[in-house]
Amino acid sequence: MNALWVIVSASFVLLLSVASIPLLNNNGNYFTYLLNWRSSSFLSEVADLLVTNGTIYTSDEALPFADSMAIRNGRILRVGNYSSIKMARVELRGVNTKDLFVDKIRKAVANVKQGSWLLGGGWNNDIWGGDLPMASWIDSITPHNPVWLTRMDGHMGLANTVALTLAGISCNNENPNGGAIVRNNDGEPTGLLIDSAMKLVLSHIPEATVYERREALKRASNHALKRGVTTVVDFGRYFPGASPEHSWADFSDVYKWADLSGNMTTRVCLFFPMETWSRLVDLMSKSGRVLSQWIYLGGVKAFADGSVGSNSALFHEPYADDPNNNGLQVVDLDGLYNMTLSSDKFGLQVSIHAIGDRANDLILDMYASLPSEKQIRDRRYRIEHAQHLAPGTVARFGEQSVIASVQPDHLLDDADSATKKLGSERAERGSYLFKSLLTNNAQLAFGSDWPVADINPLKSIRTSMKRIPPHWEKAWIPSECLCLEDALKAYTISAAHACFLDKYVGSLSPGKYADFVVLSTNSWEDFATEVNADVEATYVGGSKVYSIKPEDKNE
Repeated sequence: MNALWVIVSASFVLLLSVASIPLLNNNGNYFTYLLNWRSSSFLSEVADLLVTNGTIYTSDEALPFADSMAIRNGRILRVGNYSSIKMARVELRGVNTKDLFVDKIRKAVANVKQGSWLLGGGWNNDIWGGDLPMASWIDSITPHNPVWLTRMDGHMGLANTVALTLAGISCNNENPNGGAIVRNNDGEPTGLLIDSAMKLVLSHIPEATVYERREALKRASNHALKRGVTTVVDFGRYFPGASPEHSWADFSDVYKWADLSGNMTTRVCLFFPMETWSRLVDLMSKSGRVLSQWIYLGGVKAFADGSVGSNSALFHEPYADDPNNNGLQVVDLDGLYNMTLSSDKFGLQVSIHAIGDRANDLILDMYASLPSEKQIRDRRYRIEHAQHLAPGTVARFGEQSVIASVQPDHLLDDADSATKKLGSERAERGSYLFKSLLTNNAQLAFGSDWPVADINPLKSIRTSMKRIPPHWEKAWIPSECLCLEDALKAYTISAAHACFLDKYVGSLSPGKYADFVVLSTNSWEDFATEVNADVEATYVGGSKVYSIKPEDKNE
């Protein structure tokens, strides 16, 4: 206790616990952060030690020197250059010119065997001027490798011609329901696939192994703890048109394994694809909602639309830069209503992705149309994102007790994009209305949407208070800035309440789990002004699971 009191007296202690992120997701860019490597020659033998960035003298005439070595069970699996050992992935976040985009692909594919996939993502065309990439940009440098590169929002991806051919995509394909194959003026696919159309390529990409997914969970959890996140809501590896089996496979192969083997270090609330609602009902009837102190069964999720950056968020009015396009409705409303009705009837929490103003209105209308019961039940319907709202919609969240699950850091990327795509007046009238939602008695729950945005609650809290996008000198829609207390509540107790975990976490209250962080500041006043602090230590259940000082971790 003495050590703890020394830390507390020198620093500000804060609960910073709940965030909405998918811990297991491989939409191109995600495993860049979580998986170190996979060699096609050793899929059946996975290294438990990887030595890199060294000068290794081998005494082997075939390869006298190397910079990397993979080892398993005390024996050498492979010696070579790290580029020949790691997975073939390219990180495109922050790339700000077409030339740099192409150059990154050129360098990455040089280290990939012919016929192997090159995966990656994180690109944002808005930061290089807005032009969308095309397969023709990279076809000449990737003639022997299929390539798939996801946009930073996860609702659009770029395939090269090799990948398009492998997937059987040509000018003869029709757009799938809830998606679009982007075409040029001649009707030929450009390589861009939106929302459910992405499954046409993704179904041909080799699935990550169980071992890799388990390692991904451990790395993701450690990264979350480093940022002060101790509980997450995981919506799974799911998007319009994707197989709903991914989420269930991760539950059985990864989460249950981690729980039984003692490898869970963050608490997780799991949501599953809505079309599998009956499967979740069966599971809950046998096991209950709380599987352990680590794993909680949350509910079901569906999608109503896409994203603004991909011009697939659904709006009442057309896009300013695409006058014939109002966005995509990625789900059949009658089918969604029936699944929601069944899910709700059996007590499952329902969460639906809606970004555009029309999509939000459609989901609010549907929630309102569900039959009520004589005995009022605490449903806690959620709308994920609620980024752009029509006049009058804000009040409906409070009136209908619908939770607005929002991600402040998205506004950093969207301020310029929304202004361009919606027009300045329209964007400022209805975008990221955090303060207005609270004023109208809505419950606001913050999250990160990692890996679409960074998992960094302190940064996200600062964003909600300042609302200053990169390269801007003043706030975007300053009337919607929050105070520190409202932002903290949105990231802690309100986020816990939004997934029925407020009985266990979300506040430092007697009887709840002792999940908290220690920050590098001793002044509440300074913190409230600038939110300028680092996470020095993270505790889960009263045990220190992360420390900025490695030697202190197990104290």
